[in-house]
Amino acid sequence: MSSQPRTRMTGIGRVLVVVYAIMALAATGRSFVQIVQDFAAAPLAYTLSAVAAAVYILATVALVRSDSRVWYVIAWIAIGFELVGVLVVGTLSLTHPELFLHDATVWSGFGFGYFWVPLVLPFVGLWWLRSSGRTTDEATDAGALATGRSSW
Repeated sequence: MSSQPRTRMTGIGRVLVVVYAIMALAATGRSFVQIVQDFAAAPLAYTLSAVAAAVYILATVALVRSDSRVWYVIAWIAIGFELVGVLVVGTLSLTHPELFLHDATVWSGFGFGYFWVPLVLPFVGLWWLRSSGRTTDEATDAGALATGRSSW
């Protein structure tokens, strides 16, 4: 048994982290400019953009560190929150457009302004977390191997 921890950061995991990092930068930049320039014009939209930015930052960090049990759970929570956010804000932006008359958010129109990446990304992220499984600390892994049982 290798003493090196297993890592998820291969293949699609790396691509996913890069896309999350790009979305984190884009959402952070957008919300910063919106809030600094004219927060009073659309406080709801600009606050939602800042929330989206924080979620993308947290998801990026959590995905990178998801080999840890705690960060794996944080990744699930952050990406789950992201999915709910994009679905709720996307729906509200279509059913109650008056809430977003002055300006849109990252998640408005289900991420229309970002080519619907905000809508697709959490589904891919949750699929990846589920399909890649989770690693645990070495003691749990060793115990599971010794007993022939899964650590799930």
